[in-house]
Amino acid sequence: MSLNLGRLSFLQIGAAGTATVAMSQLGTAQEEKKKRKKQPFRISLAQWSLHKAIFGGKLDNLDFAKTAKEEFKINAVEYVNQFFKDKAEDEKYLAEMKKRHDDLGVKCLLIMIDGEGALGDADEAKRKQAVENHHKWVAAAKFLGCHSIRVNAKSTNNWEDSQKLAADGLRKLSEFANDHKINVIVENHGGLSSNGKWLSETIAMVGMNNCGTLPDFGNFRVSKDENYDRYKGVEELMTQAKAVSAKSHDFDDKGNEIHTDYRKMMKIVLDAGYKGFVGIEYEGRKLDEYAGIKATKKLLMTVRREMQSA
Repeated sequence: MSLNLGRLSFLQIGAAGTATVAMSQLGTAQEEKKKRKKQPFRISLAQWSLHKAIFGGKLDNLDFAKTAKEEFKINAVEYVNQFFKDKAEDEKYLAEMKKRHDDLGVKCLLIMIDGEGALGDADEAKRKQAVENHHKWVAAAKFLGCHSIRVNAKSTNNWEDSQKLAADGLRKLSEFANDHKINVIVENHGGLSSNGKWLSETIAMVGMNNCGTLPDFGNFRVSKDENYDRYKGVEELMTQAKAVSAKSHDFDDKGNEIHTDYRKMMKIVLDAGYKGFVGIEYEGRKLDEYAGIKATKKLLMTVRREMQSA
C-alpha cells in the first residue's frame, strides 16, 4: 500500500509539474500574443528578396521557411511561384512545404503569381485561359494555408479599355477564389497598374470583397518616361490593401532607405487602418541579399519602435 501511495504521490507531483509547465507556456504564448497586438504592424519576408540565391542554386525553395526563421527571425513568408512553377499540382511537394512551415511555426501568407497569362488580355479566349491558369495556384494557396494569391493586371495601354478587360479577368478569378476563401490581390507591377488611380479604380470595378491590392513601395514606374508618385500611389491603394510590400534597394549610413521615406510611407499604411503584415522585398545591388534583408528589417523595426513610443 505504501508503495502504491508513493507512486500515486509521485504521479500527482509529476502531473502538477506538467500542469505548471503547460500553464507557464500558455502564459508565455498569451504574453507574446498581447505583445504582437500592441505592435502597429508585423513583418514578413517576400521570397523574391532571395531570388539570386534560389536561381543560383544556393537556396532550395523548400528551405525558404527555415531560412526566414533561423537566419532572419521572421515567422511569416510570401512565396513566388517562379521558384516551384511545376509543383502547383504536386500534392507530395506541397505537403512537404506545408509540413516544414507547420514544424517551424512559420505562416505562409500568400503566393505571388507570374507567367500565367494576362488577366486583362484583349483576346477573350486568352483572357479566359489566363484565369483558368491561375486556378491551380488558388488551390495551392488554400492547401498551404495562405490568405491570398498576388496577381498582375496586365492589359492594353488604353486607360478605359484596360480597366474593363482587367476587371473582367479579375472578377472571374475572384469568383473562383471566393469559393476557396482565398483573396486575389493585385500589385502595382508596371504599365498602367503602376498608376495608383488606375489600379484603385480597376479593383473597385471588380466589386468583390476578396479582390484587393498589394501596394509595393517601389513599383511605380508606369513607363520609361513616367514615374508615378509612390506616396500618392500607396495612399490610393491602401483602402483596398490586403498585404503590403516594403520594397528596398539601398541605404544611407544611418540605415534609411534612400529612395523611400519609410517613416512617411508607414504612416500612410497605418493611417489607412491596415493591421496586416508588411513584407520585406529587397532588390538592391550594393548589399548582398542576406545583408539587404537584415537592413530592411532593422529599418522597419526602428520605425515600428518610433511609432509605438510616439
